[in-house]
Amino acid sequence: MIARDLITEEIPPLKTSDTGIRALSWMDELKVSHLPIVNNNDFLGLISDTDILDLNKPEEPIGNHRLSLVRPFVTEDEHVFEVLKLIQNMKLTLIPVLAHDNSYLGVITLPSLIEKFAEIGSVSEPGGIIILEVNHNDYSLAEISQIVESNDGKILSLYITSQSDSKKLEITLKINKRDLSGIMQTFNRYDYEVKATFYQKEFNEDVKDRFDSFMNYINM
Repeated sequence: MIARDLITEEIPPLKTSDTGIRALSWMDELKVSHLPIVNNNDFLGLISDTDILDLNKPEEPIGNHRLSLVRPFVTEDEHVFEVLKLIQNMKLTLIPVLAHDNSYLGVITLPSLIEKFAEIGSVSEPGGIIILEVNHNDYSLAEISQIVESNDGKILSLYITSQSDSKKLEITLKINKRDLSGIMQTFNRYDYEVKATFYQKEFNEDVKDRFDSFMNYINM
């Protein structure tokens, strides 16, 4: 999945002739803290709600003010992971997307990115979740896949989390089976530590609660 596939049509860009008051009104309506400024399809930079609140005369056009605009963007064919990395590192609520000729194409918002990651993670697919903990040196995707597939299962998605001060990896597996007992027994025979399991109903309810809480937070 690449950047141009994630562009939302809901966020209009500002022009330098727009006022700070209009920009704040749009931000409040659209539930974002940033908006792109675009003139004649040229991306000039992002303005934040804090930038506008610092203006002496927010009722005047933005172009009347001397602005120190940040200019983060991704190109249209960058991978979704790079998009997420930039949004996270710069604490943005959206990121502009530019074509290879540097013309402005649109923006990717944080909520739309979260929804896409829910699709990538096969959240809506039936099945169950197993969370394993292994040492860094013992991690083998081939072995984990073999254990799941030997019990007539398939891995729908997998992600790994680690802490810089730990030698352990936490591996979360989404599997296409509700009955995980045979898979768990095999993991135990291979000396894997099974930290937790979730069946589909439990997992969906937990994910929905977390997703709703997160969306409420970013829409505040």
